[in-house]
Amino acid sequence: MVTSRIWFTAQQKAELWDRWKSGQSISAIARALERRTKGGVQRIVVLHGGVAQAPRRRAVAALRFEEREEISRGIAARRSIRQIARELGRAPSTVSREIRRNGGGSQGYRAKRADRLAWERTLRPKPCRLALHRELRWRVAQKLTLQWSPEQISGWLKQQFPTDQDMQISHEAIYRSLFIQARGVLKKELTAHLRTRRHLRQAKGGNKNPRHGQILDMVSIRERPAEAEDRAVPGHWEGDLVTGANDTHIATLVERQTRFVMLVKLPRKDSATVVAALAKQIRKLPEELRRSLTWDQGKEMAAHKNFTVATNVQVYFCDPRSPWQRGSNENTNGLLRQYFPRGTDFSRISQTYLNAIALRLNQRPRKTLGFETPADRLKQVLH
Repeated sequence: MVTSRIWFTAQQKAELWDRWKSGQSISAIARALERRTKGGVQRIVVLHGGVAQAPRRRAVAALRFEEREEISRGIAARRSIRQIARELGRAPSTVSREIRRNGGGSQGYRAKRADRLAWERTLRPKPCRLALHRELRWRVAQKLTLQWSPEQISGWLKQQFPTDQDMQISHEAIYRSLFIQARGVLKKELTAHLRTRRHLRQAKGGNKNPRHGQILDMVSIRERPAEAEDRAVPGHWEGDLVTGANDTHIATLVERQTRFVMLVKLPRKDSATVVAALAKQIRKLPEELRRSLTWDQGKEMAAHKNFTVATNVQVYFCDPRSPWQRGSNENTNGLLRQYFPRGTDFSRISQTYLNAIALRLNQRPRKTLGFETPADRLKQVLH
C-alpha cells in the first residue's frame, strides 16, 4: 500500500518539473510519483506559476564546506583570523564575516552548521527587475493591457531602448512576474489580457484536426508556386473558418509574407455564401496582393472554382490532417481566441467589430517580422 508523503525530495521535485515541461497533467505526475492525491503536486506547480525552478547552485566565490572545516580547525588550534585566511587564500574579512554570520562567534562556530545556515540564506527572496525599475514595470503593464504578448513586449523594448539595459527584460521574466505568486510585482488581473488567459505556464498541446471533405478538382498545395512557399512575393494568402456557438462562423485570411490579417463575417457556412464573402473581401485588395489562397479540405470551399473566376486567385488545398501547411493562419486563429473565446456567438459580432480586432492584430509587433507590425510591413510592400 502506497503511503501519501507530504514532502518532496530534491530528486522528486526535479522529476516533477521534467514531467510538467514534457506536457504531462498534474494527475499523471502525481501517479508517477506515487501520490495518493494530486494536491501536493498541484500546490507546487501553482505556487511557482507552472515555471520550472532552476536548480540551486552555490556561487563560485562562496566558501566551500571544506574551507569551513579548515576555519573550524583553525579556531580549535587557536590560530588567528589572518593565519586562517592566509592558509585558505582568502581575505581576512571573508573569514571574519563567516565566523560572525554563520557561527555566532569563534567559540560557537561549527562547519556543518555554518554551511547549512549559508545554504538556507540563499533562499531569501530577491527583487526581480520589474520590482526595481518602475518605468519598465509601467511599460510592461501598459502593453499587456493592449493584449501584447510578453515576447512581443520584450522585442519591442529592445528596439525602443537598445542602449538602456534598465528598460529591457526577457519574456520569461515577464511570465514569471505574472505567474509566480511570491513576486506580486504585476497585478494578477493582467493575466486576463494574455491570449490563453492561463495562470500557469504549460507545455504546448497538439493541434486540432482540420475539417475535410470531398472537393472536386482540388489543386494540391504541392503545386503552389515556389514564390508562395518561401514568402518571397506578397499576395499569397492562407484562410480558414473559426467556429463559434450555435453553428456560427467567421473567415480568417492571413497574408503569408506580411502576416496581415483580414476577418470576414459569414451569415452561413454553405460554400456559396463563404465563397461570395471571401471574393468580395479579396476584390478590395490591390492587384499585387491577389495571387493565391491556401485552404484546408473543408467543404465550405467546394465552390472554389467560382472564387477563382470572381477574383483570378487560384486556390490550393492542404493535405488531410496537416494544419502546419497553413502555419500562419493557424497561429492567427489562436491569437483570435484572446478576443473570441470558445463558445462565442459570431452572429452577434458585427463586421465593424471584426475590422477593429483585425486592426489591433495588425498593429501588434510580431517576432517572425523582427518585431515589426504586419501593418508596417504591408506599407513597405505597397510602397
